[in-house]
Amino acid sequence: MDTAELMKQRHSVRQFTDRPLEESAVQQLQEAITAVNQKSGLHIQLVTDEPEAFQAGKAHYGSFKGCRNYLVMAGPPGRDEAIGYYGEQLVLKAQSLGINSCWVALTYKKSRTREELKPGEKRYMVIALGYGETQGTPHKSRRIEDVSDWKEGDPEWYRKGIEAALLAPTAVNQQKFHFTRQGEQVTARAGLGFYAATDLGIVKYHFELGSGKDHTVWR
Repeated sequence: MDTAELMKQRHSVRQFTDRPLEESAVQQLQEAITAVNQKSGLHIQLVTDEPEAFQAGKAHYGSFKGCRNYLVMAGPPGRDEAIGYYGEQLVLKAQSLGINSCWVALTYKKSRTREELKPGEKRYMVIALGYGETQGTPHKSRRIEDVSDWKEGDPEWYRKGIEAALLAPTAVNQQKFHFTRQGEQVTARAGLGFYAATDLGIVKYHFELGSGKDHTVWR
């Protein structure tokens, strides 16, 4: 499955079956995490078969059910955008392995997560993982014109990048970001609100995938 199809098929899932993650999938995720950490300087960790953070033994915890696996999104302070950018790489990797996911900033027991933090590091948030009871549902999306200066006649890569960005998960699905283009380069701005910088990292990664550009596209 190509990345465009992965972005379209991936939706937030909060209710999971009790099926453990397959060993081969765990191994591939661990390899991807190692590569991301080496490249980014983050300290992302995969936790499996751990019922406490999401109170998996209870029928429901908030909007979650049965979550026993998650990514701990950790690293040095001030790396919010990187958390989004590299975390979304792992979310789409998980999707390619048939594993559903949900970015989670608040609805988990922060005192119960299992992680190892080095001196000076912080836990930003977690990403719930597992095999969903459903594949989730698409979120309501804004228009290209709402989040950019796109107009008829602009390059095709720019339109495709914005369309991909609109498929990205953002806090409360608010899509508070905006793109402007000057020639072959683009400026991406975050909106106001909690986790806006993390959201920006996520949408920039989606934009790169959709447009076929790399990080040099950003002004």
